[in-house]
Amino acid sequence: MKKISFKKPAIFITYILGILIGISSSVSPFTGSTSLNTKKIDSNIEKLKPFAWFMNLYEDERYRRSFFANKKIRAYLQSSFKVNNLIKDEKAQKRFISLLEKQAQLREK
Repeated sequence: MKKISFKKPAIFITYILGILIGISSSVSPFTGSTSLNTKKIDSNIEKLKPFAWFMNLYEDERYRRSFFANKKIRAYLQSSFKVNNLIKDEKAQKRFISLLEKQAQLREK
């Protein structure tokens, strides 16, 4: 097996930055796509539905529209890492609720 070698630090830094950008954003650095994956979002919503705290938000009319139309909320729900974190971490749940409230306030203005 051939060992990967980065002879120049600039190549290594560019490589790592490309990976980090790809992981942290909904914009792929390789394809330039900004579209959201509806199937993945729907699947992640299904993962959250068994939890009462989520269903209370999902059924609340103030937030309901955000799950279908708000790009920030949908991008958040597209991330399996963030959704798994919502399942495990109460602080993550509070941050998500805060994001929902902020988006609802912006929509009301």
